[in-house]
Amino acid sequence: MRVSDDRYTRDRQRLDLALRLIRHEARTFTIRQWTGLSDDRIRKLYRSYVMNHDARCVSRHRGKSPRQAAFFFRNTELNFQSAQLASLYVMYGLLCGTVSGLESRYRVGSLESGALLCQAYEAYLELHAPVSISFEHAWFLLLALARRDEVGISRCGVCGGVRLRDLLAKHKLACGTCGPAVSAPAPVIGCTGPC
Repeated sequence: MRVSDDRYTRDRQRLDLALRLIRHEARTFTIRQWTGLSDDRIRKLYRSYVMNHDARCVSRHRGKSPRQAAFFFRNTELNFQSAQLASLYVMYGLLCGTVSGLESRYRVGSLESGALLCQAYEAYLELHAPVSISFEHAWFLLLALARRDEVGISRCGVCGGVRLRDLLAKHKLACGTCGPAVSAPAPVIGCTGPC
């Protein structure tokens, strides 16, 4: 075994992650953040391996990534799917609940964290058809939950389920599925496993 073999393995993992992100219709900037590949290399990957070879059409989105937390609170179904996606982030180890709130366990640019993000999103895709949350919105949700300034998760006071919480609005005791909101602070979900 040569010393350089490990470098090629990492390069292959980086290209595999980039292709996975392209198939999830991630923007070029997002792919560059997670893989470290240049914009030109990402475009060449798309043209060589995705554009003419995939049976389904994979769009390339332009412009800035989503950055409005209000998207997750548009309606009850979207809020429910967002809460499930947040739960998947905790289950896959990207986030961990602490006494003070959620704590991030991922590193942007880490191939392992990027693969976990893709796995969590793919699990979300398995749960919902049709999906309401794009990969870019899912990535923004993870960022927003880790920052803890706009969005958080808590337990529903009525059913005990996980709900997404707008930290800038009045707190609700119940989730959108259980009924009308009751003003009261809701407890933050803690981590049950090793963090």
